[in-house]
Amino acid sequence: MSEDGQLRRLAALIRQRNGIEREISEVIGRPAHPGHMGEFVAARIFNIRLADSATTKGIDGHFVDGPLAGKSVNVKEYSKNDHLSDIKRDAVPGVYLVLTGPKAPATSSRGATHPWTIAEIFLFDGPALVRELQSVEVKLSEATSVRSYLWDAAEIYPKSTNPALQLSAGQLSMIEMFGEPNVQVDS
Repeated sequence: MSEDGQLRRLAALIRQRNGIEREISEVIGRPAHPGHMGEFVAARIFNIRLADSATTKGIDGHFVDGPLAGKSVNVKEYSKNDHLSDIKRDAVPGVYLVLTGPKAPATSSRGATHPWTIAEIFLFDGPALVRELQSVEVKLSEATSVRSYLWDAAEIYPKSTNPALQLSAGQLSMIEMFGEPNVQVDS
């Protein structure tokens, strides 16, 4: 395909994507950014009352009921799990709820696709995670490297290793709507 043909094809695909994003925005009430979609999905699955403003520092909302009732939550959504997360020292929620696509190494994105799927979910105690990271002198930033053993201990889906939250059959069914049958998750 010529460069002109590639540009025309890209323009047509972007118009289609923009139409889909407008429809998503109508459903979630915010722009169709991955983070906003993750917050909307998490709110419905985990009964989280989202903050009125999407700019509330470090907190996206609060759990309404269950074992985490009243706890503040920062929902993170990543298209892949490369063991990085956005963690800030000055805005630590009660918990971080992290929805990720499949495990993937932190490598070049050239030639890759990262569809919006849920392959894994993690629940981290916010203050405990920050203390642990600071104790081993990990720099907190938008791309904080979180060690594998912490991810393993925080997992609530598909494995249930974190006893702080057990998923119901209804929650599992909702999560599975966002899986992708052909995406393989490394064990």
